[in-house]
Amino acid sequence: MNRAAFVLIVEDEVAHGEAILEALERSNYACHLVDTGQAAIESIRQRPPDVVITDYKLGGEVNGMNVLRETKRMSPESEVILITAYGSESLARDALSQDGEYRAYDYLIKPIDIDVLRDKVGRAAKQALAAREGRLLRQQMDKAFEFAGILGTSELMQREIKRLKKLARSKSTVLVVGETGTGKELFAQAIHQNSPRAGKPFRVLNCAAVSETLLESELFGHVKGAFTGAVADRKGLVQAADGGTLFLDEIGDMPLTMQAKLLRTLETGEVLRVGSNDVQHFDVRFLAATNHDLAELVRNGAFREDLFYRLHAHGAIRLPPLRERREDIPVLVRRFIEQANQEHGTSFTGATPEVMRKLMNYQWPGNVRELRNTIFRISLEAEGPVLDVDDLPGSLQASTDIVRLGPPNLAGMSMADVEKLHIMNTLRMFGGNREKTARALGIGARTLYRKLRDYGLR
Repeated sequence: MNRAAFVLIVEDEVAHGEAILEALERSNYACHLVDTGQAAIESIRQRPPDVVITDYKLGGEVNGMNVLRETKRMSPESEVILITAYGSESLARDALSQDGEYRAYDYLIKPIDIDVLRDKVGRAAKQALAAREGRLLRQQMDKAFEFAGILGTSELMQREIKRLKKLARSKSTVLVVGETGTGKELFAQAIHQNSPRAGKPFRVLNCAAVSETLLESELFGHVKGAFTGAVADRKGLVQAADGGTLFLDEIGDMPLTMQAKLLRTLETGEVLRVGSNDVQHFDVRFLAATNHDLAELVRNGAFREDLFYRLHAHGAIRLPPLRERREDIPVLVRRFIEQANQEHGTSFTGATPEVMRKLMNYQWPGNVRELRNTIFRISLEAEGPVLDVDDLPGSLQASTDIVRLGPPNLAGMSMADVEKLHIMNTLRMFGGNREKTARALGIGARTLYRKLRDYGLR
């Protein structure tokens, strides 16, 4: 298992309960032992367990069947394993055969075989965790929003979309900043589509994909004979976008000489084609994007300060990397599966919770683009109807770590995120042993289990 399940043990024979507790804690389960049915119900109310192991016959007013019913009522995803004495297995089998919501998962016969105990708890925990993760996924899907093709659930994306809507209505130049693959062009298209220029031309120029000698011609056009190979007049992208929007992708890679010419066009609307002395005027709104730190490029003399401030006149839209908005991954996966089905003629209905957990824990250096490519690639080879762990690339199967293997850069991170990273690094150092991890961190085992739960790492 990739994370410890929480197991509640209900046993009025203290020595027997402690033996179960010790056996499961050695298998890295987080356990809590109580000796009455009433204490079990209080524990479930405070913290729903993944698995409940309860003696069928408990001393007191609340017996094992009462614990089963209350567990299923308060925490339907929890699984319950009953303990019964030899010769009375029929009572437990009756609980397994019940219809409806009060059905037990399995039962154990005293004296308990430790290997059988671990096997049944492991299978029950896997089923409970899958059910809980499925519910959380459904909740995330219910919270999902979509705006002009931009899909997500995270507050980070909602904040930037709110800014997008305001900036779209203006005439100003807008800069979109984000790592490669975060969807900068999609945001630029959304700005255009929600502006008064919607329906007019939308043109794109990748400044990093065109050589310096051709960039000016691509942007402003040229006249016949301007240079070798210029056999006819050619209009540039500024003219082609007249009345609409021109999106300059990777503007941080634009040469300084071109930056000066672009700045003049931004300020005056004037365009001078290569080889011509006739100034032309066009009505174009400029959008720009970069994966560079433009302020750093300004300090290094690689980007004009006046152009930088022109682009930042209304601030920049900053797209967070996918690793900072992991809650968006399930809805993106669902969308990409739908798109892959349409393109490949497949009929996948989704992905298993284990696959989703691995996808959410991966770092995604290529961001949304890498996630989309991964889903499209595995959907070509998987058998279906649900994407399973065996369908994932080796790099995703091999690791479920949330932190990088190298030392992280903590600048700009919240204290909660720093603590999460520190806990994960320490867990890795001790091979997942939670007792050693807790001692190394200087906290109690219960505190560690609580933090693992709070951070979604258990």
